Formats: sequence, structure tokens, C-alpha cells
Amino acid sequence: MSSPSLPPSPEQCLVVGFGGICLDDLAVVPEKILGGPGPPRQRGPRPLKRCHVQGIGEAANALTCLARLGVRARLISKIADDIPGKRMLEELTADGVDTSFLVVAKDGQTPSSFVMVDQSTRARSSIFTPAFLVMEPADISQMNLKSALEGVRFVYFDARHTDTAIVIAQEAAGQNMPILLHAEKKRPELVDLLQLSDYAAWTDAPSMPSALISMLLKFPKLKFATVTLGEHGCLMLERSSDAENSLMGEEDADSLLHSLERKKDDRVATPMCIPSEVVKLKANGIGTLTGRLFVCTAERIPPSELVDTSGAGDAFIGAILHALCMNMTPENMLPFAATVAAAACKGSGARIGLPYRTN
Repeated sequence: MSSPSLPPSPEQCLVVGFGGICLDDLAVVPEKILGGPGPPRQRGPRPLKRCHVQGIGEAANALTCLARLGVRARLISKIADDIPGKRMLEELTADGVDTSFLVVAKDGQTPSSFVMVDQSTRARSSIFTPAFLVMEPADISQMNLKSALEGVRFVYFDARHTDTAIVIAQEAAGQNMPILLHAEKKRPELVDLLQLSDYAAWTDAPSMPSALISMLLKFPKLKFATVTLGEHGCLMLERSSDAENSLMGEEDADSLLHSLERKKDDRVATPMCIPSEVVKLKANGIGTLTGRLFVCTAERIPPSELVDTSGAGDAFIGAILHALCMNMTPENMLPFAATVAAAACKGSGARIGLPYRTN
């Protein structure tokens, strides 16, 4: 019996990512590490199980995901010329990420984190050691930005080092390169980056649908905006042309969301996408937008297989970028991204569980 054929290779697609980078020292906490209620034998510190040391960073994680899925990935970032920096460089290179445009600082220290994962709850606590290793716009002059962006299909930003990100985004937008922005947190000049972006993940409104409507109304260049909801899956709002149906009436965004959520089938463990028709969505106090709303469930991971949720969002974004390269429809893109994110949760740290294209 022949093995199933793989989908078309996305190798002709090149994605450039820009963002911060850090080294994680991961440890598992088998029991409580702090005193509290309970029998005396459960109080006080417990030994930590050291797992591994691994490079992280939202852009670096998403690009590692892309490289494993067969997409050519190139990272623009800054590391120090120290042992942690060299270790991260080796990791990225081993995964097939192009690091030829990394800026290596002769002085300074690569940032690091000590991360503790609760073995029973999978909750994480971290102690971050900043190194004040900021990539400045002046660092861009040390490289040929046009060469870094040559042949690029998509550009991804994790909203760190925003001053420098804007310099790169302006060049990319000038060359009509689509930009995906992970705007998880409010940062200086984030609005300027959003104005240059074509796709985004962000929330800041009274409800999730209104957050997405607010985003697309405020930033008319955006084609879609998505938000991840952990074990509850994700939402996405895709902009449509008002001319698609000039006679359509308005529909309350929250009501539409509830009607889509009622179509979920809890018996299905794999991710499923539930799309709306093209409608004119209304959000009270915000406005109306013509588009389609998508609800996608998360994969149900058995407790015995759930290891660590860190990096799941980065895996999701990496898969979204892969889907854009492959011209997937939203109905295929969102379950695919949810599946990749679930795979990332089955390994320690942000990258060990990331799947390969052959998976």
C-alpha cells in the first residue's frame, strides 16, 4: 500500500521575521515550591527537574515552525557574541532558519529566562534577566535591508523593538510585501506598525467580535484579524467588500458569534472551523463592517499528552504564515493552525513539539 502523498512543497515561499530572541532554562516543578495550606510534608521547597536549555522568542519560534513545515524562513534579530547567543544561533541553523542577517553585538549579554513549569497544572512562572540588548534602527544600516527582503513573500513582526521594526516594515510595504503583525501587547509605536500591516492578531474591546471589528475599522489595510483563545480555539474576522451584497442587513456581532458557537460538536476532538456568511457586522459603540466571522475549535489534547503550552501561540502564527504561503482558505487555514499549535503543546518548551512537514 503506497503512503499518502504530501501536499505541494512551499519551498518557493520565503518569509522574513523580525523580533526579540532569548535563551530559556526550563525546569519542571514536581510539587509545590512554596509553603501554603496542606500537610507539613507538602510545604517548603522541592527539588527541580532540569529539562533543557532552549532558545525562544516569538519571531524565532514562528520561523522555526515555518522551517519545519518546509517554508524558507529568515530571521532578523540581535544577539550577543556570547555562549547563549552562539547556542541560539546553532539551534536556528539546525532547524533550517536563515540567520545570515542576525546582528551580533561584540559587547553586551544575550537575554535569558529561568522558567519553572508546574508538573500537575502546566502553569509557568519565569524569572527574566534582561540584557538591554536592543536592536536599534542604526543596526539596520549595518546590513543591506533590500537584500534581506529580496524574494520575500511575507514579513512577520512580533512587535518588539518597534522603532527598528517600523524601518523594516516601511521598506517591506514599499515593495508591496504583505505583513503579519502579532500585536499581543501594547507597545510604543504599535499603531504605526498596524497601519502598515495586512494581517494581525490583537484584542482590546468590550468583547472579542467587537475587538476584531474595531481593529479592521481602525486599520483599513488589514485583510483579517484573528485572536487565539487557548483551549477554546480561535476567532477570525475577514474583511469583505461592501459591494458583495449591497442589500444585506446588519447583524449584531455578539449574536452571530453565539449562533456559530452553538454549531460546535463536542464529540469531535479535532479542530473544526465554523464560518459565517458574508454579513454586515455591527458592534455597539464601534461601527459596522462587512465580512465573515470564523469560529475554530481547538484540538482536545488528552491530559496524559499535554506537556507545556508555551509557544503554542507562536506555533499558531507560524502555521498561519504557512497557510498564507499555500493560499489556503480560512476554512482550511484555521484548523491547520490549531493542529500545529496542539502539537507544540505535546513537548517541553516552545519548540520541541513543533511538527515537521512529514508529520
